[in-house]
Amino acid sequence: MNMARIHFVASRVDSAEQPVALMKKRYGQTPLDEADVIVALGGDGFMLRTLHRVISKSMPVFGMKIGNVGFLMNRYSEDDLVERLATARLVSLNPLRMDAQTESGTETSALAINEISLLRQTNQAAHIRVLVNDSVKVEEMVCDGVLLATAAGSTAYNFSVRGPILPLGTDALALTPISPFRPRRWNGAILPSSARVSFEVLDHYKRAVSATADAYEVRDIVRVDAYEDKNIELKLLFDPDHSLEERILNEQFR
Repeated sequence: MNMARIHFVASRVDSAEQPVALMKKRYGQTPLDEADVIVALGGDGFMLRTLHRVISKSMPVFGMKIGNVGFLMNRYSEDDLVERLATARLVSLNPLRMDAQTESGTETSALAINEISLLRQTNQAAHIRVLVNDSVKVEEMVCDGVLLATAAGSTAYNFSVRGPILPLGTDALALTPISPFRPRRWNGAILPSSARVSFEVLDHYKRAVSATADAYEVRDIVRVDAYEDKNIELKLLFDPDHSLEERILNEQFR
């Protein structure tokens, strides 16, 4: 695949201004609609925003770390970019789709690359029923929230609330409670990527809950259906010696 036509994007931080200017001057700046690949300079948050921006284009993205966090990023170097792109390893990911229903009857759909999370909106704990493939698995969970994470997102918010790290290629999703009070011994589950997970908010008038798909938030929800959208494919490029699978594996031994 030809990778010579590059479209550069960069995070809006001072540290990214000079590198992206140098890159554009050296390799040129192809308009997005004519490019073969996007090179994103920034951190993981910027990479997620870039992937959301190009979801409909099915265009590969090669990230280079400029920000503080760079789990999804390659090392930054101005040299040999065309050669690096030519030898880069392609990792394909499917995002999660969130279909949310609100208290007012509104229905909203959004995509998540890392996770879909439900969080209490007030000082009162959320009461949530959890269903997998229309079968009730947790009748009533009293908690701060619950999330469903992809393998790529399992090292992010999911890991910070003691969820499992999922190596890429396992075709699995992590279902993880957030500060659960009841049931006391339920620590979550690893589900097949084909699973459809539903969350029903109990007593939603008194115990309001919001839902987020990555950074997109819907408030006052009553139900969320979450599943992996196999019709959408995200393409990430990594240097051969620094693959995403290796990073996920190494994260489990830190």
